[in-house]
Amino acid sequence: MSNTIAVKRKGAVPRKGLGLGLVAWLLGIVFFLPIAWMALTSFHSETDAATNPPSFGAALTLDGYREFFGTGGGASPWPALVNSTVASLASTLFVLLLALPAAYALSIRPVRKWTDVLFFFLSTKMLPVVAGLLPIYLFAKNTDMLDNIWLLVILYTSMNLPIAVWMMQSFLAEVPVAVIEAARVDGARLPTILARVVAPIALPGIAATALICFIFSWNELLFARVLTGVVAETAPVFLTGFITSQGLFLAKVCAASLVISLPVLAAGFAAQDKLVQGLSLGAVK
Repeated sequence: MSNTIAVKRKGAVPRKGLGLGLVAWLLGIVFFLPIAWMALTSFHSETDAATNPPSFGAALTLDGYREFFGTGGGASPWPALVNSTVASLASTLFVLLLALPAAYALSIRPVRKWTDVLFFFLSTKMLPVVAGLLPIYLFAKNTDMLDNIWLLVILYTSMNLPIAVWMMQSFLAEVPVAVIEAARVDGARLPTILARVVAPIALPGIAATALICFIFSWNELLFARVLTGVVAETAPVFLTGFITSQGLFLAKVCAASLVISLPVLAAGFAAQDKLVQGLSLGAVK
């Protein structure tokens, strides 16, 4: 009798796991459907894209992508894409350079009342972005930094630095102190310890932090919309230019949205293993 119960219990685990797996697949499909719909619509003509209900079996065309890349006489998206790349990568690099020593001081070499410091960092993210828009605009105007890509780099760095310090503090707290002490005994200074000891061990957490900061910078619209014009226009601002008084060109907007989303999707796919390791670091002792 006990053996029969044990067999039944062993058989219940796979069925439960199978059910959870099916639920996970269904949720994944539900979240993927809007992206698939957008991708399919981007290959339709404007007439087919505007039909209601959608015409899934309509003929496919690249007209939306031709319009986006300016082959039909429109504005070229390459300057905006380059500006977004520069602003996102430069700000992410600066965030990592500043957040790593700060997180080291708050985790491995904790300062007094370090929890209060972390809450102060996090509280800066609670201020509505629009509340600081006017002072920043006046500052940029008086310093002749309007329509300057490096102004966005500075803003994105300051915006992402608090959340980066918060994340990396939890990652660096998992670094064995004995390894750092051994490096210090061998005569290594702080820059060497950070670069050759702490950074390799906490690489998954650093990669996760970098990816999140890159996504936040790439997707930012409000400051880029107000503080830039033609020279420093970013990809999200360029995308809003497709919504005109003549109407919404759905196929072209979907093509533009898909192209602009590709860098973030590619970065997430390339760093997915590091992202999972970084976000789960310290979850299991």
